[in-house]
Amino acid sequence: MTFTITSEVDDAHAPCAASVELTSARAAAEHVGQGSLRDGPVGAVGLEIEAHCIDLTNPMRRPGWQQLTEVIAGLPPLPGGSTVTVEPGGAVELSGPPLSGAPAAISAMTADRAVLRAEFAQAGLGLVLLGADPLRPPHRVNPGARYRAMESFFDASGTAAAGAAMMTSTASIQVNLDAGPSEGWADRVRLAHALGPTMIAITANSPLLGGRFAGWQSARQHVWSQLDSARCGPVLGTSGDDPASDWARYALKAPVMLVNHPAADAEPVTDWVPFADWADGRVLLAGRRPTIADLDYHLTTLFPPVRPRRWLEIRYLDSVPDALWPAVAFTMTTLLDDAGAADVAAAATEPVATAWDRAAQVGLADRHLRSAAETCVHAAAERAPAELKESMQQLVRSVEQGRCPADDFSDRVVHYGIATAVTQLARGEL
Repeated sequence: MTFTITSEVDDAHAPCAASVELTSARAAAEHVGQGSLRDGPVGAVGLEIEAHCIDLTNPMRRPGWQQLTEVIAGLPPLPGGSTVTVEPGGAVELSGPPLSGAPAAISAMTADRAVLRAEFAQAGLGLVLLGADPLRPPHRVNPGARYRAMESFFDASGTAAAGAAMMTSTASIQVNLDAGPSEGWADRVRLAHALGPTMIAITANSPLLGGRFAGWQSARQHVWSQLDSARCGPVLGTSGDDPASDWARYALKAPVMLVNHPAADAEPVTDWVPFADWADGRVLLAGRRPTIADLDYHLTTLFPPVRPRRWLEIRYLDSVPDALWPAVAFTMTTLLDDAGAADVAAAATEPVATAWDRAAQVGLADRHLRSAAETCVHAAAERAPAELKESMQQLVRSVEQGRCPADDFSDRVVHYGIATAVTQLARGEL
């Protein structure tokens, strides 16, 4: 995400401050809490979209690092200002800049995706918007030291298979929104969590994983649920009245995944060491206590469904087709940023606010989730601008029919087979 953050430390002293050694878990908690959310108005919207990269002539082949980086290096400037990165398994991510309102962010991302798809097609590659890779087994192609170390961490923690699938076989749409005025943080963060199951049911788009039906409409969400909840579970505390303290508590309880060294690669931590233990000196990693830089890096290795980074990262949405993601992005933003829509959403989602697994497994086949989804998408559709009407209408129709994108993809797979269905999506054939 590329929200601009003004440092609280003067730039001339920032490197020195980052190298300051933390003397206690309390000091670490204060640092996390103070930087968790930024007081201010709502309005800025940033979008990130991940797409699986497919060889159009051989969909079982996973394009390699050199091929991917060569295509990206040859890209023209993107009109919407997105940056392009490669995920561990070769998925290609567009990260848009924060813009004023969802329509502007959606328009910019649409323009950038059009350029990206055209350039990749010229190289014989397609970009598929699915929540999980339906065809290929997990495999890492990004050689980054961070990802090598993550593999070692997951292996040592007994979640090697889920960790590999998470890193190399899943893709999402991320919506990034301002934290808003401080007096409304508790309600805003509670609603962002409460919307999770309903929005997962609406966007579920990963019924297959690794060449077979997974038994889940969102195999992506199921994969994430298999990782340790201390790192990937919801941040929300018992009451949710103090999101900054909840985030600080979560961060200090989470185990340290990696230790960075100035002159060496990231080193995995293969024992379970909560950051609080490192900060308090009960355990020394790399023979020392952590610095502020270590703590800030630790925060980047935590993957809750809603992550505070001064703004809010909404991380629980499956990647969905081009016809739908604009409506999904607008719906997510409207239900949180529009006061009237937020009230409607809070009431509608209350009965299903904790139904994360149910939503991932059956999607809109659950009548309670479907009822909440219908209320939420109607509230968003009533507020949609003209340029988003078509996408919103398609989303509303799907929800009213009790269908999520996974149903459409499953039908395509049954009719054509997995490889052909994936290639059709990669070529933009609907």
